[in-house]
Amino acid sequence: MIAREIKKTFFILGKLFQIPDIRKKVFIILFLLFVFRLTANIPIPGIDLIKVKNFLAQNQFFGILNIFLGNTLSNFSVAMLGLGPYITAVIILQLLTLIFPQLKEMYYEGGEEGRAKFNQYARLLTFPLAMIQGYGFVTFLQTQGILKELSIWNILFDLVIIATGSVFLMWLGEIITEQKLGNGVSLLIFAGIISGVPNSLFLTLSTFTLEMLNSLILFFIFAILVIVFVVYFNEAERRIPISYVKRVRGMRIYGPGQTYLPLKVNQAGVIPIIFAIALLSFPQTLNFIFNALGIPFLSNITQALVSLLNNGLIFALLYFILVFGFSYFYTLITFEPYEISNNLQKNGAFIPGLRPGTETGDYLKKIVYRTTFAGGIFLAIIAVVPFLLQAITGLRFLTIGGTSVLIVVSVALETLKAIESQLEIREYEI
Repeated sequence: MIAREIKKTFFILGKLFQIPDIRKKVFIILFLLFVFRLTANIPIPGIDLIKVKNFLAQNQFFGILNIFLGNTLSNFSVAMLGLGPYITAVIILQLLTLIFPQLKEMYYEGGEEGRAKFNQYARLLTFPLAMIQGYGFVTFLQTQGILKELSIWNILFDLVIIATGSVFLMWLGEIITEQKLGNGVSLLIFAGIISGVPNSLFLTLSTFTLEMLNSLILFFIFAILVIVFVVYFNEAERRIPISYVKRVRGMRIYGPGQTYLPLKVNQAGVIPIIFAIALLSFPQTLNFIFNALGIPFLSNITQALVSLLNNGLIFALLYFILVFGFSYFYTLITFEPYEISNNLQKNGAFIPGLRPGTETGDYLKKIVYRTTFAGGIFLAIIAVVPFLLQAITGLRFLTIGGTSVLIVVSVALETLKAIESQLEIREYEI
């Protein structure tokens, strides 16, 4: 199966540059990724980057958060918060749909116009969230002695730069998504992780000793297993048999036929992992803010939560639950069984043994719940395995490296699927 996927990947990449409009989109995306990496390496003036990097290297949580933000945090760049505020805004609004019926109706029943309005709210919420998160992080680094004391005007100036950087990356991500060759947010995170590979390899080779050999072998074995299992489960699907009645289209008659409706086991892709990391960063962010504002009661509560999350096993357990939960949540808001059922009915298709319409929609909903359960469990297990390996071996780099491998492989597969869809639209047989 892996050999077939590799062959298929090279075939897709070979066709990619043969179609002018797709080739143009690829170059646009590559240019935007270059702009992203350029922005991520422009530091805010007056910052001691060595102190910042040393602090992040000693803190596992910030190390994972740095990966999630696309390696922008370690550079203390003008876009140091990455896409974190935008993702946080999306999560907050999606959770609010459970509370406010009007927001839920707009998102689920408003069609393209409703989704566009929902996304506009997320964009508007991104800037103030970036200001708040940036203020909390800057003041936290000041209390740790990593940053020197800044005047209120210097802090405000830095916060405007940081928030503007996050909005700029959000804009880049949306332009990339509009090219329809992958998710812009995922690709920016992917580019951030890949950009750190050469430096990691150089540090590993320059500091290599025989004592590190077993650790490196363990990491490579784990990385290969992650790649194999992620590819396998991303390709896994439940095929629902579909039958077509005889149809008349113009002067042509189409006879009855059979096909199938593929339902992916892991429909959410890597999004649940990104959402879970974002949510787990909330207590730390709130703690920064409450400390800066001088609210001891709330600061003590959030500090207790942060201390709880510093326990590796508790963090892994919550991470598992959140990844599994977001797998269901994301699938529920993106997969619409009754709309699919109506489309099948309009095209003269039906599932054998079921009435078209509501009964078919109920059946598809039940099947998706079952497949999502398996996909969510798989994704959650793969996500927490690096933490369990760290607890067993005591090797911290397995956590960060394992999470990076998982995100990179998942995003690469999602992007290949998007490219394949674009090629199929142009009648290329993949």
